Amino acid sequence: MSKENVVVIGNGMVGCKFLAAMLQKDSEQRFNLITFCEEPRPAYDRVHLSEYFSGKTAEDLTLQPIDWYTDNGITIHLEDKAVSIDREAKLVRSAKGVEVSYDVLVLATGSSPFVPPVPGIEKEGVFVYRTIEDLEGMMEHAKSASKAAVIGGGLLGLEAAKATQDLGLESHVVEFAPRLMPRQIDEAGGEILKDIIESRGLSVHLNKATTEILGDGKVFGMSFKDGSSLEVDMIVVSAGIRPRDELARDCGLEVGPRGGVVVDDKLQTNDPSIFAIGEVALYNNFIYGLVAPGYNMADIVATQITGGQAEFHGADMSTKLKLIGTDVASFGNIEPQEPHRNIVLTDPVKGTYKRLLTSQDGKQLIGGILIGDADAYGNLLQMTLNQIELPEDPIQLILPAGSGTAPAFGPAALPDSAQICSCENVSKGDICSAIENGATTLPALKSCTKAGTGCGGCVPLVTNLLNHTLKELGQEVNTDLCEHFSHTRQGLYEIVRATGIDNFDTLLATHGNGGRGCEICKPAVGSILASVHNDKVIAPRNRKLQDSNDRYLANIQKDGTYSVVPRVPGGEITPEKLIVIGEVANEYGLYTKITGGQRIDLFGAKVNDLPAIWKKLIDAGFESGHAYGKALRTVKSCVGSTWCRFGVQDSTSLAIEVENRYKGIRAPHKIKSAVSGCTRECAEAQSKDFGIIATEKGWNLYLGGNGGMKPRHADLFAADLDKETLIKYIDRYLMFYIKTADKLTRTSVWLDSLEGGIEHLREVIIEDSLGICAELDQQMQHLVDTYHCEWKDAIEDPEKLKRFRHFGNTDESDPTIKHILEREQIRPANEEELAKA
Repeated sequence: MSKENVVVIGNGMVGCKFLAAMLQKDSEQRFNLITFCEEPRPAYDRVHLSEYFSGKTAEDLTLQPIDWYTDNGITIHLEDKAVSIDREAKLVRSAKGVEVSYDVLVLATGSSPFVPPVPGIEKEGVFVYRTIEDLEGMMEHAKSASKAAVIGGGLLGLEAAKATQDLGLESHVVEFAPRLMPRQIDEAGGEILKDIIESRGLSVHLNKATTEILGDGKVFGMSFKDGSSLEVDMIVVSAGIRPRDELARDCGLEVGPRGGVVVDDKLQTNDPSIFAIGEVALYNNFIYGLVAPGYNMADIVATQITGGQAEFHGADMSTKLKLIGTDVASFGNIEPQEPHRNIVLTDPVKGTYKRLLTSQDGKQLIGGILIGDADAYGNLLQMTLNQIELPEDPIQLILPAGSGTAPAFGPAALPDSAQICSCENVSKGDICSAIENGATTLPALKSCTKAGTGCGGCVPLVTNLLNHTLKELGQEVNTDLCEHFSHTRQGLYEIVRATGIDNFDTLLATHGNGGRGCEICKPAVGSILASVHNDKVIAPRNRKLQDSNDRYLANIQKDGTYSVVPRVPGGEITPEKLIVIGEVANEYGLYTKITGGQRIDLFGAKVNDLPAIWKKLIDAGFESGHAYGKALRTVKSCVGSTWCRFGVQDSTSLAIEVENRYKGIRAPHKIKSAVSGCTRECAEAQSKDFGIIATEKGWNLYLGGNGGMKPRHADLFAADLDKETLIKYIDRYLMFYIKTADKLTRTSVWLDSLEGGIEHLREVIIEDSLGICAELDQQMQHLVDTYHCEWKDAIEDPEKLKRFRHFGNTDESDPTIKHILEREQIRPANEEELAKA
């Protein structure tokens, strides 16, 4: 029996997925598979196209090597564009003169970038962001350019803007709408995202309609409808997509009024022999621009062709991406018309925004937006899709990690039918079945089910499901730090200690699983290296491991400026130092505020002013307050017996001594402490990671306290201690925590999860039940003896000072920062005020 020809026009991600699905389902090998690919290489991963700028090659991004096509009997016509379809003769003709007959034709032509018809758009220096050839053109042009603008502030536009920045250019994002990513996030989320992006050195211009590309043959600027202009010598257009439906139009297939090949539930066109899938298909007047629906379409059509039954009924458009180093996710319906409730959690300092939309009775999750921290995305998406009833206090679902809150929802609550990986259409039941059949590691699970191999957004949930299922089966749970290290954080800490390895690349090469590392292992290893060696976090070999706060040794604020927080041990400060702080604040126009930790924060510093500000402070005797790091913040104190008539011990002197002992020591999370001079507890010591309260006989030590969103009262560890014993116990407590806690875990959560709790801690620290106290003592003394002020190191190193610039190619400061005077001090201008400026 002769085989039927299945011809696929388009060899992008969806076309390639269709071919793979056909190979899997055509067990009787009834079909010849033929595909036309107009590009010079077979299908590659466009979702991760930006990684081409960070060193990945075209081969790295290739979905299937050319041998895969030949080995499986697929005829691929590379660099040969299909130019016509003869429906009557059932023939496809190509630009190179190839004619192929078909029994079934699948249109997977995808889309092309929409290039607005702006005068001058054809000038040299204007690019689109679609193919590897586009990226190669950008890289070549960037060698002679200095400023770039991206037209379009959507997902791909922001990726493109980051790419131009990585090429060393001053980068601007020009968006027609009043906010970034208008299809995925709301106004408040857009403001947070704009702040984050601008804090990363990109300029954002909203409400801008481009009217002309300026230049004489080559681009040198762009003008806008509001009369303003922008000087740039490179432009990337990312203003949306248009379905590639020209072949369909020419051969008389039905297309939508705004483009796209009209398909029904079977994804058939008005010609039963022709299907359309991916971004060229118009289903219910909607074009699905994400890869997951395209993969689903590919599978459905392959199922039908091979004799099965399957239909398409729309797709979930939830998405999670990492844009310019920041998690952005949206799921469900974020603009419901029906009455609903909102739960919003905003932290402008940390750059996080979380919004949950629930039903009016608060029992169902309708949708949500996560910016800056999207760890909860997988669970929240599943709760939405499966209409799982919300817990009594839904805000627990979006509290940050390390806040002391136990997970309010786990994989056990999901039904087996829950779709975990939308890219590959993998359900919870599929994953559990694979685990039960021996896929007991994440790589094995990925290989077996393909879950997590698309956009990667489901990997955290797949990992949780893997660990939960293994536990249910009574098997050892994989506690690997991530896919790059088959070790826990504690294991890696011990490796670094034992081997003396002092950099990430060596650790990855000798004890990792290959790859380049990820956002999980890089900061975790950076913290370990700092804790073990007390190395400088902004040393060249460590810099790539740090987040933006550690990179600039300052906390970034909502307007892109930074805070300056000098250490004030125990809250005690002389008039002379107060005057210096006042002089610095006056000279650089900084907002000043006394904090709850008894020190003075200076806000509004521009990144290029940070070194000069710190030079003045250090000359006056100040040191870094480590407000930006996972380290000891403050040791708060009352005035104690020196001034207070109720005080029974000198709490201020002890607080200063304790703060100076542990300052600068890096840990899995920030650490706070306090010393109270009597049981009236004016310093609030029992809400700290370790707190000390004076008694008539000495000092009581409290451990594991926490403020924040879910406060925890510290546990009394030992009473009436003399000072030497007190310090010894704190030394061991902190080192034991640093050695054994998971990444980003506060002491309160660590203590709650410690088997045996506070009693076990007493056995380890006081009774030396593990025989490690001498080691803990020695490690702590090493950290104390090797203390260094990170800001003093920075201002004495000309190479390090070069990074404190807003723009990569000039020392100019950010011109978009605007401040308003309020109560005789500055504050960031809001959107309305910026618009009037």
